[in-house]
Amino acid sequence: MTKKTKVRLLLYPQVLATSVTLPVEMLKAGEASCHDRRFKSLDIKFVANHQEVIKCRAGCAFLPDLTVHCDDAADFIIVPGIWRNPRPVIKQNRAAISYLAKQWQQGATIVGVGTGNCLLAEAGLLDNHAATTHWHYAKQFRKDYPLVDLKPEFFITQSERIFCAASLNSLADIMVYLIAQLFGRDAAQNVERNFSHEIRRPYEEQRYLEGAVDRHPDELIAQIQFWLKNNLANDVSLLDVAEQFGISQRTLSRRFKAATGTTANHYLQKMRLEMAQELLASTNLTVQDVAVAVGYVDQGYLTKVFKRELKQTPSDYRLLVRKKLFKTDS
Repeated sequence: MTKKTKVRLLLYPQVLATSVTLPVEMLKAGEASCHDRRFKSLDIKFVANHQEVIKCRAGCAFLPDLTVHCDDAADFIIVPGIWRNPRPVIKQNRAAISYLAKQWQQGATIVGVGTGNCLLAEAGLLDNHAATTHWHYAKQFRKDYPLVDLKPEFFITQSERIFCAASLNSLADIMVYLIAQLFGRDAAQNVERNFSHEIRRPYEEQRYLEGAVDRHPDELIAQIQFWLKNNLANDVSLLDVAEQFGISQRTLSRRFKAATGTTANHYLQKMRLEMAQELLASTNLTVQDVAVAVGYVDQGYLTKVFKRELKQTPSDYRLLVRKKLFKTDS
C-alpha cells in the first residue's frame, strides 16, 4: 500500500470551526489539483481526547476519528483556534498537550492558529522560540508564557517545524505554502487562485522565520538586494551590478546564492513580478506601461512571464483581483 501523508487536526470544545474546515478544504483542493504520482495522497483525520461528538459555537459538530492516546505518528498536525478564553480548554486538555509534545518529538510539523498556540506553549514547544497569536490575546499570552519570544507584529512565525498563524487569513497563507511542499507549485497556485485571489503578501515576506536566509549577515548582499529593489525599471545585468559594487560577477553570484538561497537573476525576476502584480491591482497603468515600469522590454514579455509563473495573463490577473478589491455602484 502506498504511504500517505498523515494530517491530523486536534479538536476540543470551543474550537473555531473555520480554522478546522479551511485547512481541510484547501488541502483537499491541493490534492485534487496535483496529477503528479510522485506526490503522496493525504490521510486526514480528526483527533480529540475522546471519540465523542464535539460541538462548536458555529452550530456544527465534528466526530473525532482518533483519540490523543492512539499510537499514530503524524506528518502534520493542525491546532485550530479557540473561541474566546483558551484557559478552560487548556485545563481540560492536558492529554492533548502531551500528544502534541510526543508528536513533535516523533518529527511532526505543527501548525497552530490564534489562541490555539497556547496549547503549543503549554507543551513547551515554543520556549525560546518565536511565536504569534491572536492580537486580542497577545498581552495575556506574554504574561502566561514569558519564555516564548512573542512576535505579535507578525501574522506568521516559523520556528523549525512549528508554524504559528495569528489569523485565518495567515492560516490560509501557510496552507498555500505547505501545499506547494506537498503537491508542487502549480497545485499551490491553483489553490491560491480559488481560495485567496485578492492581493496578498507572499508567505515568505510576511512571516518571521528563525534563522531565515533573508535575515542573512552578508551586508554587501543586503545592500545589493536593496539596490535591486529600487532599480527594477532599469535594464540591469549582473555584470552592471557587480561593477557597481566593486566585485566580480562570479563573486556576486556565489555570495548572493550563499546568503539568500536563490540566484540574483531569480531574485530580480521575483521582485519585478511582484511589483507588476501590485501595479496591475492598484493603478490604471496600461499593461505596456506596467511592463516598462518593472524593467521588461514590452507587454509581450510581461505576458510570457505571467503565463509561466501565474498561469494567467496580466489582464486576467487585473480583472480577477479588482473584482475582489473594488466594488462599483450600479
